[in-house]
Amino acid sequence: MGLIATPQPVVGTPPAQDNYFLSINDQLADKGFLVTSTDELINWARTGSLMWMTFGLACCAVEMMQMSMPRYDCERFGFAPRGSPRQSDVMIVAGTLTNKMAPALRKVYDQMPEPRYVISMGSCANGGGYYHYSYSVVRGCDRIVPVDIYVPGCPPSAEALLYGVLLLQKKIRRTGTIER
Repeated sequence: MGLIATPQPVVGTPPAQDNYFLSINDQLADKGFLVTSTDELINWARTGSLMWMTFGLACCAVEMMQMSMPRYDCERFGFAPRGSPRQSDVMIVAGTLTNKMAPALRKVYDQMPEPRYVISMGSCANGGGYYHYSYSVVRGCDRIVPVDIYVPGCPPSAEALLYGVLLLQKKIRRTGTIER
């Protein structure tokens, strides 16, 4: 008796099926070269090389770590982890943010170079979650730092966080390089 391995579904949409990449492929096939503005070129390069920093505060951090493991492999989307805020573009706040930890969150956020993005992961980081009425809990990390993407759940799955990363990449492509 043996086990039959079933193929795992691919998480997210592959870049080849994205309308943005389809238009680039059509333009390259038609002309043989690509005409674009500097802003669009920088946005394209930025979406494929986002460096994220962990700010794991509670149980959501386990799902955040799982997203970077081989099963989900967030690096295939150009989303690689870094250990220092000075090398990071994205901060993932995962877990319950307490009043005592809020100044440290702001300090780390201020150390990140511009443009910087924040993903709030889980119901505790989004709005306090189960501990919303506690005296020591900040009711959402958006009261301390500006949040770009909210990932709901308690804890959200690695697929949900990966989908949030893809949404952040679309948001970066849609907005300019200087203004968010």
